[in-house]
Amino acid sequence: MNVRDIIPWTRGNAQPLARYEGETSPFLSLHREVNRLFDDAFRGFDVPAAFARLAPLGGGWPKLEISDTDKELKITADVPGLEEKDIEVLLDDGALTLRGEKTSETNDKERQFSERFYGRFERRIPLDYEVAEDKVTAAFKNGVLTVTLPKTERAATRSKKIAINSQS
Repeated sequence: MNVRDIIPWTRGNAQPLARYEGETSPFLSLHREVNRLFDDAFRGFDVPAAFARLAPLGGGWPKLEISDTDKELKITADVPGLEEKDIEVLLDDGALTLRGEKTSETNDKERQFSERFYGRFERRIPLDYEVAEDKVTAAFKNGVLTVTLPKTERAATRSKKIAINSQS
């Protein structure tokens, strides 16, 4: 067997890849598996390093759920592992800002092990409605932050229902 038969690429020759009993070369299979391993390991590098484990596939963190009714706008943010003191909620310039920071340190002198964890996040949600700023509330329980933004009377009456006509 020639060394070129086991290398999955050739220098300018358009020879087919080496075959092993009807299957693709074992080296090519190993190459694919190593590539898959590295792809899985480094997925999510566009996320801040501290929250890479928490952000599924590089999405924005924290994940938000926004519900809009005639009277209020309710924003729920999942922030597992954080505490109330780690989060800041701001309302300014027609936007709601959720900001947080987490630091932790683990030391195990018996096993000579220490680990430090640090990360920050900020999510800014633009508000399309006028909000009664003096009635805004925020609650935190079991890693879930809920912000309730009551709409002003003017904002609540500004919406108009439009009838849908069927075309036959």
